Amino acid sequence: MTPDDHLAALAGSLERLMTIARQPGGLPARPVPACPDWTLGQLFGHLGSIERWAANIVQTGTYVEEPAPPATGAAAWFLDGTGPFLAAMGALDPEAPCWNFGPPPRKAGFWLRRQAHEHAIHLVDASLASGVDVPGFADGFMVDGVDEVLAMFAPRQLRLKRMPPPDGAVAFHVPGATGWTLGEGPVTASITAPVREMYLGLWGRWNLAGSAAVDGDADLARRVLHGPLTP
Repeated sequence: MTPDDHLAALAGSLERLMTIARQPGGLPARPVPACPDWTLGQLFGHLGSIERWAANIVQTGTYVEEPAPPATGAAAWFLDGTGPFLAAMGALDPEAPCWNFGPPPRKAGFWLRRQAHEHAIHLVDASLASGVDVPGFADGFMVDGVDEVLAMFAPRQLRLKRMPPPDGAVAFHVPGATGWTLGEGPVTASITAPVREMYLGLWGRWNLAGSAAVDGDADLARRVLHGPLTP
């Protein structure tokens, strides 16, 4: 995907999130199914913090501390920051040197991709919490998101010792897309699923272990899916 593709996907998810955030009533108190410790209000507080953090990073090119969300009024705080955030994302030079937590070369374009998927996954969360239809995403966008997890996040989780190293290699397959391998040595298990199930499942928004086709060492496949593959 190109930077313009990521920006367009981000803008689309952000628009739908803003619509949910503007709904009146008791929505902020509703629980977020995939994040049981969060209410919808806390989800919007998280997004507001992440957006301000990412915008500051791409504007300075350096690491900054993530701001804390307010104790109350998080949805309004989120809405106050969406304009400046999207403007910062739209104005960045994807090739500019910029701190990020991905592999080298560290460039600002990382943040367009990261925020596009951050907002897509949390749009799913907000939709489920607020009782509106869960959105669909383009297949190419979801394949890109699968790649982000398996080529960036999961290796990082292993490097930071946030998940145990697999005792064999596991192949991931999405029909019609390039495959991915996680772990060292010969492939002893493979996991195959449609792109939407794979995308949402790798982020814990779908029961991938229960729906995917698994060949080979099923126990190894389950251990790898347990991860955690993402933060």
